[in-house]
Amino acid sequence: MSRPGRDDSPDRLYTLTGGRAHATPDSPFDLVTLVVAECDPTPGMQSEHAAILKLTQLPTAVVELAAELKLPVSITKILLGDLLTSGRVSARHPRKAAVPDPDVLEQVLVGLRNL
Repeated sequence: MSRPGRDDSPDRLYTLTGGRAHATPDSPFDLVTLVVAECDPTPGMQSEHAAILKLTQLPTAVVELAAELKLPVSITKILLGDLLTSGRVSARHPRKAAVPDPDVLEQVLVGLRNL
């Protein structure tokens, strides 16, 4: 059973993606990829593309976009791929915590012991 206001029919999803069922194999998008709009929506743009550009004025994770758009993540990734190809969004992974150099940690430990 669908939630009110949500139409996940295969026909609608097929239309949204132009018949594509999967993002390209080299797609940079996973659930935590951060997406940022590089431009504003333009008149005549597909409504889902325009919505993505509005939602990504600040870095936004793919999973958050899918939830806001009320679309499956797989469909969201396809739409994001379209926008990335056209240069309308950029994508990056969240930074991983930097692991300190073990030599530096050892020097700090030696310095603390000398206090």
